Amino acid sequence: MRNLAAVCFFIAFISCKGKNDLPAGILPEKKMQEVFWDFVKADVYAFDHIRHDSTKNAAIENLKLQNSIFKLHHVTREEFYKSYTYYSNHKELMSTMIDSMLAKQQRDTSKSRLE
Repeated sequence: MRNLAAVCFFIAFISCKGKNDLPAGILPEKKMQEVFWDFVKADVYAFDHIRHDSTKNAAIENLKLQNSIFKLHHVTREEFYKSYTYYSNHKELMSTMIDSMLAKQQRDTSKSRLE
């Protein structure tokens, strides 16, 4: 009977573990959202603006921007890409994160129009 109680407790403990618990080394959703947003903006900037400058290599400039973003957010390239792979493999988490990013952008755009 004790074994059954122990098994039930273990199952209950495992099932209560939050769905938002992330493996070690994965950036939390809010942090990932902040880094990813800046990462996307830098990518767009590099390939929409810098590529028109014949004195600069867009790919190299993009890497420089990425390094600045990682430094700004105190994350390593490895942490970011490991987290990006994790979120990409968990579509629900990625969708939630992107939806939040887009909603924030819409709020910021609406707010700036009012000012």
